[in-house]
Amino acid sequence: MYAVIRTGGKQYRVQPGDLLVVEKLEGDPGANVAFGDVLMLGEGEAVTVGAPLVEGARVQATLIETRKGEKIKIFKKIRRQGYRRTKGHRQLQSVLRVTAIAGAGQEARWDGEVKLTTKAELDAHARGLDYAAPLAANLAPVETARPAPTPRKAAQPKPARTVEEVAASDEVKQAMDSAETNAPVAEAPAKAPAARKPAAAKAAPAKAEAQPAKPAAKKAAAPKAEAKPAAEKKPAPKKAAATKKDKGSAE
Repeated sequence: MYAVIRTGGKQYRVQPGDLLVVEKLEGDPGANVAFGDVLMLGEGEAVTVGAPLVEGARVQATLIETRKGEKIKIFKKIRRQGYRRTKGHRQLQSVLRVTAIAGAGQEARWDGEVKLTTKAELDAHARGLDYAAPLAANLAPVETARPAPTPRKAAQPKPARTVEEVAASDEVKQAMDSAETNAPVAEAPAKAPAARKPAAAKAAPAKAEAQPAKPAAKKAAAPKAEAKPAAEKKPAPKKAAATKKDKGSAE
């Protein structure tokens, strides 16, 4: 007997005893999981198809482990732009063992024993390695008992001291000493200013009256050279007038 179920947005064909890997489901290892979204049931040639589900049909399974699947790589490239990005992803998966299928008046069960052996342990045994289970999965947190707090003793009141004891105490003496050292010092009376001595007479006697400044002697002007009388221009000789010839004489 087989069935077609739907979980995680995908469809799976299962039979009793099959090992099924589906999208992550909530639950601890060893928990029972029931699938109610049964799309089809088959027994030999008899097939029951749901519309869309088969009424009353259920598939029982046992959760073995929740793990990460195989790593897939996402590579992006834009040519001629120098853009390259590589990312990886591992999807969370749940591993189940199908134990029973019921519906359409029929039921099929798996009589085997469900072993909660993880894939990591199987891989380690296949390689001949010793497998160490994670501490967080196998060991439950142990609460350590805290020691009870010891009660504190009540503070005893101090006996009252007399005035003489207070005056003779070291604290009062130190305060008095510090007051004496920090007391302001009386200022000495200011001295009277000494009389100034008269200034010594200068060696050179000061002139009683300032002599008038003598006028600066003017430089004698250089005698100018006598101008030479300009040469008298002689009148240019007049050209003699051409004598006109008498017409009579010419004849």
